[in-house]
Amino acid sequence: MFNGAFTQLLLVMLAAILVVAAVIDVRTFTISNRLNLTVALLAPVYWASVALSPWPGVAVQLATGGAVFLVLAGAFYAGMMGGGDVKLAAALSLWFSPASTVKFLVLMSIAGGVLTLVVLAWHRSRGREGRPEIPYGVAIAFGGLAILTQRFLNQFA
Repeated sequence: MFNGAFTQLLLVMLAAILVVAAVIDVRTFTISNRLNLTVALLAPVYWASVALSPWPGVAVQLATGGAVFLVLAGAFYAGMMGGGDVKLAAALSLWFSPASTVKFLVLMSIAGGVLTLVVLAWHRSRGREGRPEIPYGVAIAFGGLAILTQRFLNQFA
């Protein structure tokens, strides 16, 4: 529907939104519903820009996003993730193919584990008690940015 430059602009916007989400999460330990809604509502514009067919293309994207939301909602209920984190990861998965979504979730999980260890070490080194807050938006942004950069780094594959 649109040209390739418009698609690239959307991807750059998504990358910028992810960086903003990570910075805000580090500062406030929250990811706003507005930011999550922006990511989710830009996905159909991206689908149109890449001429994704309504069936099965859009249906697969919606199913993937729903599946990510349901799986990560379990992590929310277990106290492992915040609600904004769950919504951001689900909204972000609307942008990726199912295979790329699996890669995103793996990269996000690895980054989240490393981030947790770093925050925990910092928390303990300061002599603080209790459970530290983890800005998991950083891990989500890392996973998302890693998938987005593959488009540019793997041009010849």
